[in-house]
Amino acid sequence: MAAATQDRNTPFRDVELLAVPVAAGVRIRAGLIVVANATGFALEGSTSAAITYLGRAEASVDNTAGPDGGAIVYVRRSKAFKWANEPSDPVTQASFGKPAYIVDNQTVGKTNGGGTRSLAGTVVGVDADGVWIN
Repeated sequence: MAAATQDRNTPFRDVELLAVPVAAGVRIRAGLIVVANATGFALEGSTSAAITYLGRAEASVDNTAGPDGGAIVYVRRSKAFKWANEPSDPVTQASFGKPAYIVDNQTVGKTNGGGTRSLAGTVVGVDADGVWIN
């Protein structure tokens, strides 16, 4: 397609609450980290270098008996969420503005675990009871 030479009414959509098809055989619990696997289907966060952080599950979804896409999870995005801080690899105030990495479905750590963890997002706050990630 050639470059535009006139104004364009480009379609858009609000993606603060995103509907994501759930991976086969997966249960996603409300309030936990949701990621996309390599084929683009949702599952809960885990230690894996092959997933992409999406946000927080708005409700529980059970696709344990279904195929890929057999259920939809609504994922809240474009917000900072407070996740648990990994005690063995803690995020500290020195990490403010730097990346944090997914440890499990509710926990983030300071490092990528030697290449075993995927990016959760940017640290925007550190409290005694958790890490704010955007």
